[in-house]
Amino acid sequence: MVIWSKGSKSQASAVYKAFTVDSPVLQALWCDFIISQDKSEKDDSSNEVEKCICILQSSCINVHSMEGKDYIASLPFQVANVWPTKYGLLFERSSSAHEVPPSPPREPLPTMFSMLHPLDEITPLVCKSGGLFGTSKVQYVADSAMKIVFLSADPSIIMTYDAVQGLHSLWILRRVKPEEQNVVLKFSEQGGTPQHVATSSSLTAHLRSFSKGDSPVASPFQNYSSIHSQSRSTSSPSLHSRSPSISNMAALSRSHSPALGVHSFSGVQRFNFSSHNQSPKRQSVSHSPNSTSNDSFLTPEMEPIVPELCIDHLWTETITSTREKSSPASKVFITSDLCGQKFLCFLVESQLQLRCIKFQESNDKTQLIFGSVTNLQAKDAAPVEKIDTMLVLEGNGNLVLYTGLVRVGKVFIPGLPVPSLSMSNTMPRPSTPLDSISTPKPLSKPLGSLDEVVLLSPVPELRDSSKLHDSPYIDDCTFQQLGSYIHSVRDPVHNRVTLELSNGSMVRITIPEIATSELVKKCLQAVKSILPREIAVQMLVKWYNVHNAPGGPSYHSEWNIFITCLMNMMGYNTDRLAWIRNLDFEGSLSPVIAPKKARPSDTGSDEDWEYLLNSDYHQNVESHLLSRALHLNPLEVSLMKEDVLHNLTLDSSTLLFTHIPAIFFVLHLVYEELKLNSLMGEGIRSLVVLLVQLARDLQLEPYLDYYYRDYPTLVKTPRQTCIIDQAQIGLMHHPSFFTPEPPSIYQWLSSCLKGEEASPFPYLSGVCERSKLIVLSVALYILGDERAVSNEASQYLSRVTSAPKKSQMDQNDNRFSFRHSTAVNSLAEKLVLWMTNVGFTLRDLESLPFGVALPIRDAIYHCREQPASDWPEAVCLLIGRQDLSKQACEGNLPKGKSSVAQVLSSDVPSGTEAEEEDDGMNDMNQEVMSLIWSEDLRVQEVRRLLQSAHPVRVNVVQLPEVNDHEYIEEKENRLLQLCQRTMALPLGRGMFTLFSYHPVPTEPLPVPKLNLTGRAPPRNTTVDLNSGNIDVPPNMACWASFHNGVAAGLKIAPASQIDSAWIVYNKPKNAELANEYAGFLMALGLNGHLTKLATLNIHDYLTKGHEMTSIGLLLGVSAAKLGTMDMSITRLLSIHIPALLPPTSTELDVPHNVQVAAVIGIGLVYQGTAHRHTAEVLLAEIGRPPGPEMEYCTDRESYSLAAGLALGMVCLGHGSNLIGMSDLNVPEQLYQYMVGGHRRFQAGMHREKHKSPSYQIKEGDTINVDVTCPGATLALAMIYLKTNNRSIADWLRAPDTMYLLDFVKPEFLLLRTLARCLILWDDILPNSKWVDSNVPQIIRENSISLNETEIPSSEDLNLETLAQAHVYIIAGACLSLGFRFAGSENLAAFNCLYKFAKDFMKCLSAPTASVTGHYNLETCLSVVLLSLAMVMAGSGNLKVLQLCRFMHKKTGGEMNYGFHLAHHMALGLLFLGGGRYSLSTSNSSIAALLCALYPHFPVHSTDNRYHLQALRHLYVLAAEPRLLVPVDVDTNTPCYALLEVTYKGTQWYEETTEELMAPTLLPELHLLKQIKVKGPRYWELLIDLSKGIHHLKAILSKDGVLYVKLRAGQLSYKEDPMGWQSLLAQTVTHRNSEARAFKPEAISAFTSDPALLSFAEYFCKPTVNLGQKQEILDLFSSILYECVTQENPEMLPAYIAIDQAVRRLERREMSETFELWQIKLVLEFFSSRSHQERMHKIPSRGLFMNSEFLPVMKCTIDNALDQWLQAGGDVCLHSYLSGQPTEESHLSMLACFLIYHSVPTPGQLSAGGLEGSMSFSELLLKFKQLKMPVRALLRLAPLLLGSPQSMVL
Repeated sequence: MVIWSKGSKSQASAVYKAFTVDSPVLQALWCDFIISQDKSEKDDSSNEVEKCICILQSSCINVHSMEGKDYIASLPFQVANVWPTKYGLLFERSSSAHEVPPSPPREPLPTMFSMLHPLDEITPLVCKSGGLFGTSKVQYVADSAMKIVFLSADPSIIMTYDAVQGLHSLWILRRVKPEEQNVVLKFSEQGGTPQHVATSSSLTAHLRSFSKGDSPVASPFQNYSSIHSQSRSTSSPSLHSRSPSISNMAALSRSHSPALGVHSFSGVQRFNFSSHNQSPKRQSVSHSPNSTSNDSFLTPEMEPIVPELCIDHLWTETITSTREKSSPASKVFITSDLCGQKFLCFLVESQLQLRCIKFQESNDKTQLIFGSVTNLQAKDAAPVEKIDTMLVLEGNGNLVLYTGLVRVGKVFIPGLPVPSLSMSNTMPRPSTPLDSISTPKPLSKPLGSLDEVVLLSPVPELRDSSKLHDSPYIDDCTFQQLGSYIHSVRDPVHNRVTLELSNGSMVRITIPEIATSELVKKCLQAVKSILPREIAVQMLVKWYNVHNAPGGPSYHSEWNIFITCLMNMMGYNTDRLAWIRNLDFEGSLSPVIAPKKARPSDTGSDEDWEYLLNSDYHQNVESHLLSRALHLNPLEVSLMKEDVLHNLTLDSSTLLFTHIPAIFFVLHLVYEELKLNSLMGEGIRSLVVLLVQLARDLQLEPYLDYYYRDYPTLVKTPRQTCIIDQAQIGLMHHPSFFTPEPPSIYQWLSSCLKGEEASPFPYLSGVCERSKLIVLSVALYILGDERAVSNEASQYLSRVTSAPKKSQMDQNDNRFSFRHSTAVNSLAEKLVLWMTNVGFTLRDLESLPFGVALPIRDAIYHCREQPASDWPEAVCLLIGRQDLSKQACEGNLPKGKSSVAQVLSSDVPSGTEAEEEDDGMNDMNQEVMSLIWSEDLRVQEVRRLLQSAHPVRVNVVQLPEVNDHEYIEEKENRLLQLCQRTMALPLGRGMFTLFSYHPVPTEPLPVPKLNLTGRAPPRNTTVDLNSGNIDVPPNMACWASFHNGVAAGLKIAPASQIDSAWIVYNKPKNAELANEYAGFLMALGLNGHLTKLATLNIHDYLTKGHEMTSIGLLLGVSAAKLGTMDMSITRLLSIHIPALLPPTSTELDVPHNVQVAAVIGIGLVYQGTAHRHTAEVLLAEIGRPPGPEMEYCTDRESYSLAAGLALGMVCLGHGSNLIGMSDLNVPEQLYQYMVGGHRRFQAGMHREKHKSPSYQIKEGDTINVDVTCPGATLALAMIYLKTNNRSIADWLRAPDTMYLLDFVKPEFLLLRTLARCLILWDDILPNSKWVDSNVPQIIRENSISLNETEIPSSEDLNLETLAQAHVYIIAGACLSLGFRFAGSENLAAFNCLYKFAKDFMKCLSAPTASVTGHYNLETCLSVVLLSLAMVMAGSGNLKVLQLCRFMHKKTGGEMNYGFHLAHHMALGLLFLGGGRYSLSTSNSSIAALLCALYPHFPVHSTDNRYHLQALRHLYVLAAEPRLLVPVDVDTNTPCYALLEVTYKGTQWYEETTEELMAPTLLPELHLLKQIKVKGPRYWELLIDLSKGIHHLKAILSKDGVLYVKLRAGQLSYKEDPMGWQSLLAQTVTHRNSEARAFKPEAISAFTSDPALLSFAEYFCKPTVNLGQKQEILDLFSSILYECVTQENPEMLPAYIAIDQAVRRLERREMSETFELWQIKLVLEFFSSRSHQERMHKIPSRGLFMNSEFLPVMKCTIDNALDQWLQAGGDVCLHSYLSGQPTEESHLSMLACFLIYHSVPTPGQLSAGGLEGSMSFSELLLKFKQLKMPVRALLRLAPLLLGSPQSMVL
């Protein structure tokens, strides 16, 4: 039994699944199998991967995938070990002692095998090893001494151990290359001398000799696999010529469902060598080379086994000279050190050694390079992945943490006995759990129910008083004899590991992480990236020790410890730096810092007070608003005495001293990165303090000035400086990337917006990802440089690396490379697509400062207005179009799983209806149908007309002279008439309910019963046909119940999930329902589910010999494999067609109807392929003569018609270019069949059969046109379909002389006219003039027109013939009109056909009807009605419905079963699929409709003489989903939406657009150019069909759901049909007069966003006595109104932030200047050139930010700053510019002024020599280089020119 449980930190583990198997489990493991069709090396990454649990037993392996598939693969040998690899499973064969020892001439058997998928074969592994002279040798892995000790999936390597040499080797595992396969397989192809074969082809031969004979072991499988190999040799005729690289099983396997796991025994026969084969007979066989070779010649079909994986040799350890006993590694793992250097470590327990090999990938990522081996003494080890370290258990029982090969420190676990740590006595002292030395650190959480909860902190090395030097620590402390010691280390996960103690208990510990605070992590990463590797590791090790000292500090002071540690390593003496000393270490002064001073007396001292004043806390309070409000005077802080006395110097010998500039620069970049995250404000402040100190000491004035401008209050006082000796400055390493001017991301953006030149912005890969993103997106969107995101953006970014060489390209940048499939037209789209590609989400956008985010938001706003319909889901989420993202998300789901099914499925109706009989129409989607037909109850009417489950009403009045017995007979005769109608209903019901239901796989499909009883009023007595009073035709209902079964089966949607078992499960128990089940099978074929039925079951059904089942199954299977030329189906059909069997075969007795079905099946399977042999046979079959023994004599017409239809399908639309068939003379032969003539000599194989003529029918040697004409005519029509071939069309003209007319059955004129029009497809016009033009002149002049009353008299003309010819020709033309405009709802065609239908109905009641014949007129009327229904398919047109209802009510007289069938088919087509489907006019659809609507209808319900009834259902192949249903994304309900559909131009009309109100049926997709959801109520959405129609097809096939989103303030069309109630309509009318009249309460109509609603609630609703706050509320209300009506609520925070910042500036309370920067960026963005251009291009576009808001804010800022200038600010500014210290009170305003007006630094000013300027013009010139705006210069000029009064008033 295998148990899979899931645990977690907080709770005990829970069992997730348990698998129980029959025999003992040898091994259980996880493995990922790749499910892909091609086995190529390249796209391993893109393949689908299936996660599986594999359970190994002795004879087989069970595989359970996460999706729930189960496989069982049998193992042909004893397996010693299984390993999961990147490709599949790898097996090691257990080499048993008594295996046959190989004799000299043969190789041993392979020992390693692979299985790439549970259904694939097990194949041997090949190895490729370097030879002595550099030649490499490829061979099977057959060395039994070699054992695998380790296998890793990524990188894909194997470590093996050779027991003979005692060495470990590494191999790389990859897929085999074809040439290597051939090398290994060549042996078996060489042939040659017997001896040669025996030596080379040993593997296959050996396996064969093993598996011959009948060993007792092989018996359970032997029979299985022998069957298999026989079937295999029959099924592939070209077996010997096959390339060896394809395995049949593999080709079959993946397409089969897991249920067929049994087949996977196929490989067994080939190597059934198991360790029990000890019968002496077999051994002798296997040793004589002679017998072997014969063996291999005798069994040619045994292919060699094709290897699939190969191992290449990489490395072998050197041979150790010492002769100590070596043993295989007991533990191998890959670990990496803190700088990403990877090591492969293996533990050799016998020598207590851990050997570590360094390795790295080569630059081109193709190979691995291995370095030197280092040995560490160790008893056990385990990697700690999370923090890139490993835990090593040393021989003396110490746990030590290593990173790579660098020792970090010992791990001390409170509660376990440890070696003594006391420094005073070197003797160990007993240490009990209670007596642990330091307080445990509360870091780890209790993990599960382990013995005890333990905590950990690594022990730091001992330190001397102040420095961080490591003192050597003698490891001679041993464990106490009492207590237990650690025995081994196991199960490392993340940063947790289990220790096994010697007394058997286990303890789980957590190793602390390197850093927990984001800020420290970022800084560490940055510093690490620019230091050389060795130094970086040392630095990290030190930090780790300091941070995790026993009883270490808590989380908050982590940053302070980090600073201290870092400064120490740079050589600062931290306890002399006042600000570091004042950092708050939260009470515990950590041991890192100097030893504690002697405690002063309790009374306290002055120092304490000064300490307080100097503390950060005090400074924060001082700058706090509260103290400002209370007017507290800042306290003067006297500097601490000692600081004044002596300056501090740096110690230049420390680790990081030489790297100070580099570290400073990367920390500055981290600072810039943090500025882009508005959540990291705290961190920035902490970082600035450190940066200021470093900048001061490195004497970097520009940086200091820069920090001052950002944080005027933090950087005001001159802090202590530490002097760096000039001599030592030389030692410092100034890196190449260091810039004297501080890089500022805001400054960079600002200059981009202004269009100035900007130097590339430096960034640290992996640390400054945001900076990179922002820089590139601005480059793309503002500068319009499309190359910015496509390639390495070197012109905008400069990389900062530790290596000075620039050659090393950025490896992790390839994820930025951006290629999008569709052509992206605008920059905004490009930007948005690129950002999602990089993984930028809305949450990231929200944490960007508003000024920086503005360009991105602007782009998003652009895209939201006009998105493309095929963008991926992530993009749609980013631009805030939920409708699109939901659509995209549905698009990725497999069919059946979509939530669409839930949106559009109606609930089960309430109990009252459910109790009634199921009429088979309950599962229709009411919600959508009620939207399409909202005005009336036509759907209920259709249900009433089509239901066949309730008894019919038999209304016969008993006349006085009729006695009771006669009355009963009369009633039953009437019922018999009505039943003709009832039996015709299911066909129409199948159309109406087409694909409307998803069955439940655990329940059988409900089939409504066909009710042929009646009820007679007034007493409601039951009338039954089985009473024996009247004669009822036998088997009357058998076809009706077949149709009923089809109708039930067609309800199942193609997207449903159905499997073979469910289909069999539906098989009914009693025999009466067999016909229904036959129909059900056909239906499953039509909706594509029959392909899932196992071949075995198909065989079962056909052998039963039930005629209907065979018909249904053959047609179903063929329809499911339409046009595939599938071989197995062809065989299946050929058995039922004598003409396709070889002449010598036994005559099978196949029922006639089954032959017809099989012939049509051949047509379907070969549709459109123009397959020569098939066409030849079918052509001959059209004229198949009747045989001598009565065979082929009955119902010949339907067979001939089927052959004609099938021939037409095979050559569908090929016209004259039938390749390679010119010798068959297809058209001429068909013409002869059509018009008659002498029979040609029957060529081919069936000559013999037709030697003697039939004894029943005398046909003579001419063709019987009555039999062959219909098939031939339709075959011509289909072959030349739409080809506009005039010459063929002229053959089909109706004859124009009376003499010729007498030779043609009038019925055939209908077919000829139809065929002619289908060939001249483009000539069909939808008007009655065109229809009449098909009638020849002689008929037009002499026949009765359809509406005359008296009969013209004429002697030489046969009026009856003319009249019949006339109506049939018109009906034929009408039918062709129906085909041409099928599913188009073309109004002209509808009117024309409707007129003819009315004419025929008049004719029927006219006195002249008898001339033409009632039957003929009814036929024609039915044909016209069907044409009407085709044109209006799916639309539910009311006029056609009325016609159908009228026909439904006519039951007596001439109305036979066939006419009812036609009328109800028309009704079904009209409501096809409940209005969701329509008909297509593609060639294949027309072929299917010709079969289904063949215009000769059966006379009674068992009549199949002229046309097989089952073919009526082929209309399904012409139906396509075309209903588009808009679904509101917020409420998830269908709704109305306005669509604009644009047609492509054609020869009949120009490009036009029309507006449709969806839900609506779309026109055929190939006619359309684009579809657009129109505003103003819904967000616009464009589906462009010129790019390809797959997207729209996918939407339509998933129930046509198109998600739409209402715009703010709009109501749906259902609630507000005219659009007069929407809020915008009311507010816009009087907007300007009182914009403030917007009431916050009204917001709920505009938006459903809870955040906005609560904002309105709390910030915009006035409360009592507000006073001045009223103004703020008004402002908030108008901002809210603006955001909601302009549809950009995400701008609300930005508006408010700007407002708040400006207010703060007015109050002069800016303690940091970030917000000012943001406002500046916003202003610059709106005045930037790119934005202006965009506004010009699209003037109609909504304003992104209110045009009135920004100028007001700008003005307010200007005023505030100018007032400050006049109030003494000018003096302050002057002293700043001249470099003198300024007053403290003005500092923050000064910084605001400098930033807002972008004033250069004093350094830059003095460099420009501005002091001496005399006039303003000179200033202008000089300032040109400094890029300072003129408005700022106006304010500076007075100061610079020396006149104190300002030029600004």
